[in-house]
Amino acid sequence: MKIERESLPGIGVRHTFATAHGRRIGIVEYHGGGRRDVVHDDPDDPDRMVSLTLTRTEAIALATLLACPELAAGAA
Repeated sequence: MKIERESLPGIGVRHTFATAHGRRIGIVEYHGGGRRDVVHDDPDDPDRMVSLTLTRTEAIALATLLACPELAAGAA
């Protein structure tokens, strides 16, 4: 899988990759640390990215859930 890194002047860095179904998903890391946005492409507008802002703690929790599917399955 190829992860693309794009510098966003005055903002930070965006890391994105394409899923098996051709959708784009990624993370925007803002300068100054702490803020991260999960972004994905809008299926109705391929030039638009939709974002969800996470704190550092929320980003760590999401990463933990994605890396440990057995943890997520037991949480229901």
